[in-house]
Amino acid sequence: MTYKAIVIDKNPDYIATLTDLNEDQLPEGDVKIDVIASTMNYKDALAITNKNPVVRTFPLTPGIDLVGKVTESQSNRFKIGDTVILNGFGVGEVHSGGLAEKASLKSEWLIHLPKAISPIDAMTIGTAGYTAMLSIIALEKHGLTPESGKILVTGATGGVGSFAVSLLTKLGYDVIAATGKASEHEYLYQLGAKEIIDRHELSDKGKPLQKMRWAGAIDSVGSNTLVNVLAATEYGGCVAACGLAQGFDLNGTVMPFILRNVTLRGVDSVMRPLPDRIEAWSRLAELIDPATLANIRTEITLDEVIENADKIINGEIKGRLVVKI
Repeated sequence: MTYKAIVIDKNPDYIATLTDLNEDQLPEGDVKIDVIASTMNYKDALAITNKNPVVRTFPLTPGIDLVGKVTESQSNRFKIGDTVILNGFGVGEVHSGGLAEKASLKSEWLIHLPKAISPIDAMTIGTAGYTAMLSIIALEKHGLTPESGKILVTGATGGVGSFAVSLLTKLGYDVIAATGKASEHEYLYQLGAKEIIDRHELSDKGKPLQKMRWAGAIDSVGSNTLVNVLAATEYGGCVAACGLAQGFDLNGTVMPFILRNVTLRGVDSVMRPLPDRIEAWSRLAELIDPATLANIRTEITLDEVIENADKIINGEIKGRLVVKI
């Protein structure tokens, strides 16, 4: 039996192609899956275009997210016919992932898809929405509530940012969205943003301490933006850092931490323990509005994956690209 998959190889040049594979070419794993859908993340686009050395094993199928039906299982956690979801764990980097018709994975990487979420909606959410939810939980565990004050979301038109704006609004927070795309202001207001600021207010080097503007923030940008976000966070506030679109440097000072008691919380989504994953997806099942998901989703096929990778890298994609398989 054969199946279609995006395959990245170095033979000798780095190349990504859509090809047919035999099922005996599936990697090791105690759960085999018929993939229903995957999604295109920034990391997947980096892998396909080789703009950054994401892939560490060759040949490899990218795709850090997938949802599918179990067809074989050697795990007592899953049975044939279960619908399961995967986010991260190095899949799509060192282990073949979701941009294929079939997958073979380790059971400890998988959780059951909550019944309230459809497979296509789950992949619209994907790692982006899951990371946004983890970031919100981080702010909640710090003690922030809607009464605490405004919450800033940077990179607001991206995948994580779009979900963060929408979910925070649903939870009752007043959201400030930072974006450099003037054409997308209406999109952000539709998601629930109360205020929009230009990302350039944050992207250049600023003062170590600035006027206090928000009680907390979800930052997917890093670099100077994160430094400025911290410098303008109110006393006792919290910033959840979950991305590095501007860069991984953090050329700031300790002043927000020691003079304003600000907390910086790192948010990892790749190696997160299963209880955290189950909590985040359970919360998403309660909060997600399918109509909102339809608003931010564009569906593509496996045939269209490679041509869309450069568009993601160049910031030409709004919302989420779901690969319907």
